[in-house]
Amino acid sequence: MDTRQNVNKAEDTEISLFLPVLDEEENLRPMHAKIAAALAELDRKAEIIFVDDGSTDRSLAILKEIAEKDDRVRVISLRRNYGQTAAMAAGIDAAKGEILIPMDADLQNDPADIKRLLEKLDEGFDVVSGWRKNRQDKLISRKIPSQIANRIISWIGGVHLHDYGCSLKAYRRDVLQDVRLYGEMHRFIPIYASWAGARVTEIPVDHHARTMGKSKYGISRTVKVIFDLMTIKFMASYQTKPIYVFGTFGMLAFFLSLIAGIWAIVLKIEGTSFILTPLPVITVVMLAISVQFFLMGLLAELLVRTYHESQDKAIYAVRERVGFKD
Repeated sequence: MDTRQNVNKAEDTEISLFLPVLDEEENLRPMHAKIAAALAELDRKAEIIFVDDGSTDRSLAILKEIAEKDDRVRVISLRRNYGQTAAMAAGIDAAKGEILIPMDADLQNDPADIKRLLEKLDEGFDVVSGWRKNRQDKLISRKIPSQIANRIISWIGGVHLHDYGCSLKAYRRDVLQDVRLYGEMHRFIPIYASWAGARVTEIPVDHHARTMGKSKYGISRTVKVIFDLMTIKFMASYQTKPIYVFGTFGMLAFFLSLIAGIWAIVLKIEGTSFILTPLPVITVVMLAISVQFFLMGLLAELLVRTYHESQDKAIYAVRERVGFKD
């Protein structure tokens, strides 16, 4: 008996779900079943895009089996592990729907919440972010660092959300048209959208404890998020006027150099030789090094973005595509 479900034509697709996958072989079939049940309650045509981000287990084989039985399923296999942001970018690029919904493939997000996200979009919002109000994760290593990070991100980005790290969100396609994702930038999409004039809100969503597979998140990601946050703040405030930040640091370096020089001269007048006072030299040298490294980091960020965007170059490479008709 043919178990394949009805094909959704690309031009009729209303909703695109996309899920980054990394070594989730135990969770994929149950996750697909939950998604299918959630979509069955919606009177909307949808596609399901799984992006295999270089899995080393049987995830890709299982995804191909799922795609054979469900014509709504598409599979993108990346050549190696590029990270969650690149996998999400691949899903966004492949999506055909007018509403884009990313979510995790580890069964911690609940597909039943998709209906509530869509209902909130129908109220006139452009971005609806999930809030794991009763988050089922470890307190010390996950929840507390996340709460601190969310407050800092909200303060710097100007968009006050409780949970930037929740993958389950809903976007209208037009708010993602000009978004380019790098590093861990996927969590900042609501900020980019808000800067472009989108209406952003959030709703509480269910969150389940992981029961199978291994978490891919660690405390090291918090450090990466902090660096990316510095970058988006720089891009927002100084992308078209970098001389402001360069000039500020230049003036600071000059001011400190001036103070150090005056101090050294005062010591000299009092009879202390420059040779006997290495502290001013150390201060000036270390200051120069720190300023150089920081500014070189910002310059490198601008160069990387220019490199990718001027060539329209993707930040990932696809090995295989399954279920795509065009």
